[in-house]
Amino acid sequence: MKFFTHPSIAFIIAFVAVGVSITSTIVFGKPENLKIVLLVNALVFVVLYVFAYIVLKDFVIKKITPIYKTIYNMSAVRSKLRTVPRSGDIVERVNREVAQWAEEQTKEISRLSAMEQFRKEFLGNVSHELKTPSFAIQGQLLTLLDGGLEDPSINRKYVESCERNIERLISLVDELETINKLETGETILHKTSFNLIILVEEIFAACEIVSEKKNIRLYMQRPATGRIMVYADRQRIAQVLTNLIGNSINYGREGGETEVLFSDMHDHVLVEVKDNGIGIAEDHCSRIFERFYRVDKHRSREHGGSGLGLAIVKHIIDAHGETINVKSKLNVGTVFAFTLEKSK
Repeated sequence: MKFFTHPSIAFIIAFVAVGVSITSTIVFGKPENLKIVLLVNALVFVVLYVFAYIVLKDFVIKKITPIYKTIYNMSAVRSKLRTVPRSGDIVERVNREVAQWAEEQTKEISRLSAMEQFRKEFLGNVSHELKTPSFAIQGQLLTLLDGGLEDPSINRKYVESCERNIERLISLVDELETINKLETGETILHKTSFNLIILVEEIFAACEIVSEKKNIRLYMQRPATGRIMVYADRQRIAQVLTNLIGNSINYGREGGETEVLFSDMHDHVLVEVKDNGIGIAEDHCSRIFERFYRVDKHRSREHGGSGLGLAIVKHIIDAHGETINVKSKLNVGTVFAFTLEKSK
């Protein structure tokens, strides 16, 4: 196939034309004029070849130009479209570039399909999360309006339930707003130097009632100096630790423990939140930081989780330019580990 290019075709045209001319001269002409005829025909061959080559090349380029316009998405006028390479094997080169373009378009279509699937899942999840508390509020309010408001055995109970569901809705909206700001870079981090030990102590104190109810021991590795100074947004890191420690307690075993450990990494600190709880299956670990992704949907909703907590954690750590990962094994436990910059 490579033989049939415009130089080859030009040669064939010139060769055939000259061949016909020479043959007719030999058959019908005089032999003594053969040398002159051959010389003239050689000159004609060269002229015909150059002429055919130029015409065919121009023809090929004109035919290929619209393809170039398509694959490079150009909108120039016709006179400016002649950007096709005019040297080498044009057809082979264009064929290669079209194949490359087709591959890129296939990848782009796959990416857009994945985004569309993600959008559908996201909207479905948001819809479900909003419907659950909304329907609960609606049902309870209708019960109150149908006479329950005058019944002291249920009126306060239903009003308090409505308040909890409204708080859940507000929390969901706030978390969605937080993720959106983190993703679009609208959130400005207010970095300061602070003692990580004190921050963990504060979070332990806030989680103490829940941990005591489940008989889960909270433990922190304390350095001899009692100080681990880091440079980060204290409020956001508190949000990260609250989520990780809270999850560790919620999904921990009765009588288990949650540990916060620290490792020196030169100019960074590695923070680990470790538990000996129910663990996470390996195939779930790669998706654990996705929005609305739940390993156990039933248990997550029992604890009032929206499925956004770990997504927010990941975005906060990413915004700091740091990394977070998870290691887990079913019925053994889970370790979330992230890095923070040391305070200079």
